Amino acid sequence: MCQHGKHTVHTEGMRLPFVKVAAETRRYLLIGAGSLALVLGLVGIVLPLLPTTPFLLLAALCFTNSSPRLHAWLLNHRSFGPPIKAWRQHRAISRRAKWMGSLSMLLVLLVGWLAGFSQNILLLQALALAGVSIFLWTRNEPPPR
Repeated sequence: MCQHGKHTVHTEGMRLPFVKVAAETRRYLLIGAGSLALVLGLVGIVLPLLPTTPFLLLAALCFTNSSPRLHAWLLNHRSFGPPIKAWRQHRAISRRAKWMGSLSMLLVLLVGWLAGFSQNILLLQALALAGVSIFLWTRNEPPPR
């Protein structure tokens, strides 16, 4: 028995409807978050301001907990699957991804400089990007296929 608001709800042997709704709501929220992360990852392919791989990893995490079908699709995708699998299995980032990430970061810094950002902003940007670069280049590379 459970007190719910002003009513007593008998719970022996039954599933409470609000628990099921919460699980379904969580599932749809995770599918939505995973889809948004996937879209941002796709935009990141052509827009150097957005990193692709972290958004793909986030999408995979969201789909793992919400949709086995979408998760399987993402892992088996010709382009998106390999970096996700390399990160999960080896905590590795390919050399190509490292170079693309580094060039994107340099481009972001150059755009900031061309846009006339103050030296303080550029310094802050450079320090943050240097930290990301250090993380990026200290990760292993996946073993050859």
